Amino acid sequence: MKTIQLKTNIMCGSCIAKVTPTLNKEIGEDNWKVDTQNPKKILTVSTDSLDESEEIKAVEKAGYKAEKVA
Repeated sequence: MKTIQLKTNIMCGSCIAKVTPTLNKEIGEDNWKVDTQNPKKILTVSTDSLDESEEIKAVEKAGYKAEKVA
């Protein structure tokens, strides 16, 4: 299983509540988490099958932005 980290604009618990249904469906329940304490709001995903671009699309589908961590 690989771990991928993305910078997002998911800022708070309310934002996480909004993205949860979409990310659970697209990425899988318990396969992702967002560190809202980190200034870059890092989304960490554990996956065997998805790549970075698919995860970015899942976040965008939920109404937020994601990009590679620089």
